[in-house]
Amino acid sequence: MSEVPGPPAADPVLDNPAWSSLTGRHRHLAEGNEHVLRYPGDVSPFVGVRDWEHPEVWDALLEVFGHGATVGVSHADPLLPEGWTPVFSIPGVQLVQTDHLAPAPAEDVVELGAADSTDMLALVERTRPGPFLPRTHELGRYVGIRRDGRLIAMAGERLHPDGWTEISAVAVDEEHRRQGLASRLVLDVAFHIQQRGERALLHASADNTRAIRGYERLGFSLRRRLSFGAVRTP
Repeated sequence: MSEVPGPPAADPVLDNPAWSSLTGRHRHLAEGNEHVLRYPGDVSPFVGVRDWEHPEVWDALLEVFGHGATVGVSHADPLLPEGWTPVFSIPGVQLVQTDHLAPAPAEDVVELGAADSTDMLALVERTRPGPFLPRTHELGRYVGIRRDGRLIAMAGERLHPDGWTEISAVAVDEEHRRQGLASRLVLDVAFHIQQRGERALLHASADNTRAIRGYERLGFSLRRRLSFGAVRTP
């Protein structure tokens, strides 16, 4: 008798999504070695580590980043060796879609790409949804809403762990909030994720309770609590 699979939220790739992304859908962007992979510096600060318990992992990190460098650490809380120092740590949450999520395409969205990078970076600067760099749009499909030519809202795809896609960079200008724009964008991105036969996940700062409640109303649920941070190499 074959083993009955666990619920989707039990999928172990969700515990190490950056590594799964960098060894899968984002392999073409990966830089590093057999233990540590990173995105180019103008794409994403996420770092994939195969196994934080491996005895060679710290030397592997030094090989990739060098001395005196800042290394992003997420989805893990490793014990730092001597000479390594914490830079910051932000409590966060990981949410995954449930059967209550009802993805739907939005008619008023436009797809965004390299030609829109300046506008996307400006919106991120105004709204601070999280790290977004000049080439972050290369990680997946990004969509936005423009009014009078101005980009006022956007959302898109970031990490791609096997079988999943992370919805990220959900940003809406302050004067256009409470109009359902973020919900429309999230559901549109989720629709195209679903069309590929994948499931959607989200990450958020734990203190962003308004956004978390909004995602839960759409049909996402808390999978785990974690931290986003960085450490400095010796």
